[in-house]
Amino acid sequence: MHDENCIFCKIASHEIPTKVVYEDDYVLAFDDLEPLMPVHTLVIPKDHFRDLGDGVPEETFGHVFAAVRKVAEIKGLSERGYRCMINTGADASQSVKHFHVHIMGGGHMPRPNDQDWGPAATNADKMAAQHALLAAAKAYAEESAKLDGNRN
Repeated sequence: MHDENCIFCKIASHEIPTKVVYEDDYVLAFDDLEPLMPVHTLVIPKDHFRDLGDGVPEETFGHVFAAVRKVAEIKGLSERGYRCMINTGADASQSVKHFHVHIMGGGHMPRPNDQDWGPAATNADKMAAQHALLAAAKAYAEESAKLDGNRN
């Protein structure tokens, strides 16, 4: 299956050149053009599936996630750790409508629960309260440091 309008299908068929990190008969892995971490590689099946819910066969999942493990090894992430992310649909900010896995690593990432997910988050009030407490603690620490500096 190939979608002639899909940029990832064109990458998978080598119509659009990219620096290949890993490739076999079923998948292709390449570095993200707009990386969010020092390592940010995408693994795509060569067959076109719009997203995770588009009837992806279990065999394809197996190939994709076997490649994820291989890419993590190639990129030196196996010992340090890495994050895998799959965006599915508009609310998840899926920008390319071709099932793919992001592999990110090469530095510390906050836990998803520690990130500010904005007003749509179910814990938005809790996050706002935490931000206010952190800001107050920082202001207190800065003021204490100034006072300590004046005493010397």
